[in-house]
Amino acid sequence: MNITSHIQDLLYRYECVVLPGFGAFLSQKQSAFIDDDSNEFYPPKKLISFNRQLIKNDGLLANYIAEVEGVKYNSANNMIQEFVYDLENSLQNESRAELANIGKFYLDSEDKLQFEPFTQINFLTQSFGLDSFKTTAVQREVYKQQVEELEEKVPLLFTPEKRRSSILKYAAIGIIAIGISSFAGLNIYSSQVSKHNIAEQQEAESKLQQQIQQATFVIDNPLPAVTFEVEKQSGNYHIVAGAFRVEENAEKKVKELREDGHKARLIGANKYGLHQVVYSSHQTRREAINELYKVKKSNEGAWLLVQEL
Repeated sequence: MNITSHIQDLLYRYECVVLPGFGAFLSQKQSAFIDDDSNEFYPPKKLISFNRQLIKNDGLLANYIAEVEGVKYNSANNMIQEFVYDLENSLQNESRAELANIGKFYLDSEDKLQFEPFTQINFLTQSFGLDSFKTTAVQREVYKQQVEELEEKVPLLFTPEKRRSSILKYAAIGIIAIGISSFAGLNIYSSQVSKHNIAEQQEAESKLQQQIQQATFVIDNPLPAVTFEVEKQSGNYHIVAGAFRVEENAEKKVKELREDGHKARLIGANKYGLHQVVYSSHQTRREAINELYKVKKSNEGAWLLVQEL
C-alpha cells in the first residue's frame, strides 16, 4: 500500500493533510499570472508547503485509508506509523527522503528538516489539464509606425485612423446641432411627464383611501402568534461522526447524536455512496478543530471534513 498516493489524493480535496507524528502538508491557492521576464502564462494552482509542528492525528488520513483499503481504523493508524518510521529512518541514514509527486525532505547544514515541493503537479482541480505557455506581446506601436512610414513614401487619401477622425468630427458637429434643437422640446416633454405622474399618483392614493375606509375587518377568534426558531447550520468545515452504506442507519445515528445534544445532520453521500453524518458544521477551521477535540473524547474516530455544500 502506498500511503504517499493517498496523501496526494487528499491534497486535491483539502487544504491541510496531517501525517500523524511527522507533520502536515498545507496548500494555498495562487492566482494565474504572467512572468514579465519570460512572457510565460501560468494557470491558477495550489502551492504546497510543510509544517513540522502539526503532528496530532486529526483522523483524516486514517479514515481515508480505512475507507479506500477496506481496513479498520486502528489498522490504518498502524500503517501510518510504519510509514512515518521508514520516513524518519531515511532522513537519519541518508539525510533525505522523497514523496512521489509531492516533494522531497532533506536535512540542512544545521540538521534542520527542509521541504522542497514538486512543481510539476497542480493540486487545484479547477485547473486540471491546464499548462503554462509562452505569450507574445502585441506590437501595436510598431505597426502604427510602419504604416506612418509607408504613408510618407506612398501618400494615401485616408488612413484608417484619419478616416475615423474625420467621421467622428462631423458626427460630433451633428450631435451638437441636434442637441441644441431638441433641448427646448425635451424640457417641455419632461414637464408634461411630471404633471402626468403627479396626477396619476394623487388619483391612486385617493382610490386607496376610499377602499381602506370602506373595508371592515372583524376577527372573532384570532389565532395565537406562532414563532419558529430555526437554526440553519452553515460553513465548509464539518465534524464527521461516521459514514453509512444504509441511509436508515445514518438517520438513526443523527437521532442518537441529537439526543446527546449535538447539532447532527446528514450532508449527503460521498463519492463512494456512503451517507455522511456530521456532529456540526462551522464557518472557520479554528472553530471546527476546537469542536473536534471535544468530540474525540467520546469518539476517537471523528474527523474534520473540509467541503463546500
